[in-house]
Amino acid sequence: MTMTISSVTDTESRASLVSKLTKAYYRDDQQEKFMDLQAEIDSLLQQLQNLKNQREEVDSQGDAN
Repeated sequence: MTMTISSVTDTESRASLVSKLTKAYYRDDQQEKFMDLQAEIDSLLQQLQNLKNQREEVDSQGDAN
């Protein structure tokens, strides 16, 4: 199973687009909850990317030895 993690710039662009699109479909309170969830998702994606980078560094150091 392959997992693709978007870059922060892609995520910010997508979040901006989602924000514009959801304004027409959700009440303010629902939109606020949605945006909070989107921010949490973005944070988790960044954490995953950081973990992936750390794992790759450890793996490459192990290969060098």
